[in-house]
Amino acid sequence: MRNDRKVIIIGGGMIGCLTALYLQRLGAKPLVLEKGSLGRESSWAGAGILCPIHPWLYPDSFTHLINASLALYPAVSEMLADVSGISIEWRKCGLMIPMFDDDSIHHREHALRWSKRFGWKVEELASKECRHYEPSLSQNVGSGLLWPEVGQVRNPRMLTAIRHALAHAGVEVREHAEVVGLHHDRSDGAVSSVRLASGEQIAADTVLLAAGSWSGELASEIGLSLPIEPVKGQIALLKGEPGQLHHIIKHDDVYLVPRSDGHILVGASMERAGFQREINSHITQKLMDATLRIAPGLKDLPIIQSWMGFRPGTPDGLPYLGSVPEHPGVWVASGHYRNGVALAPITADIMSRWMMGEKPTLNMDDFRVDREVHHAEGVGLPK
Repeated sequence: MRNDRKVIIIGGGMIGCLTALYLQRLGAKPLVLEKGSLGRESSWAGAGILCPIHPWLYPDSFTHLINASLALYPAVSEMLADVSGISIEWRKCGLMIPMFDDDSIHHREHALRWSKRFGWKVEELASKECRHYEPSLSQNVGSGLLWPEVGQVRNPRMLTAIRHALAHAGVEVREHAEVVGLHHDRSDGAVSSVRLASGEQIAADTVLLAAGSWSGELASEIGLSLPIEPVKGQIALLKGEPGQLHHIIKHDDVYLVPRSDGHILVGASMERAGFQREINSHITQKLMDATLRIAPGLKDLPIIQSWMGFRPGTPDGLPYLGSVPEHPGVWVASGHYRNGVALAPITADIMSRWMMGEKPTLNMDDFRVDREVHHAEGVGLPK
């Protein structure tokens, strides 16, 4: 495959931008088209936890994809820092699941079996050990599990660093450029251009659909069924002191993410509410009520900011990765739902190589664009 391919990437989130950067390094000529501002949707809004929520509920192929992606993070962090001078604050802070007698779901056995199978270091904690590691936790905590090597990044910093890297590499990026359709060559049916809302047409050899929650709508414009829909999530930010919380705390009702500067991110709600951007104070209060029930030691911390984002949800919780059989030259990397940041490096690596003619070393069958999709309880779209 020739190395001057013009690849149009629809969507300027973390995955679209990182894929563009990798494509440019492989000799392609990528162009990123973003309908709004670069990286300001779900990529910006997320918590940056580098571990899936309840990974034991996913198929094994998903864990293999996650493990491959997390293995790339040290090099990605170093590369972005070298190019941009910006630290994405990738660090291993560990993740704890505190367990209470009245929890509606108990994850211990499934979590331990999964961790053993896939080599994730995990520690079983008694009540006193949980509170030794995290004094802010409730005295009612019965036990817990701790994955000491789980990491995090700060999404906004990573996106800013990626933007610097794109500029440094000379990758063209166009903001406020909404794609509304694709055109195909009449002779072989391959994609030939994209059409913008302004009426402008831009020639392309290959198109990557990486538009997050908007991918489903755009796919329907070319007759492709891609059941991706927005799942709204609200997040609050608390002003704490460095060291007030050490680990990511994950409970079914809320998660808490400590930043290195003392801020604590509280997330996140799950709503199928379309593209409604309003912040619901009732939902924010529910998150805070859950926080104070699980970690009452944080009760005096003020909320300094609240925001929301649209996760690109899928019925089975898995992303769509690969080519579109009915539309030569069209590829998809979307539907990462709650795992976009964790999967960003491997998605960019696999998709860029794949589009340039190199087959993936991982089995990608479970992520096919044309797979049969069923709802998966616990990881798929909320009811």
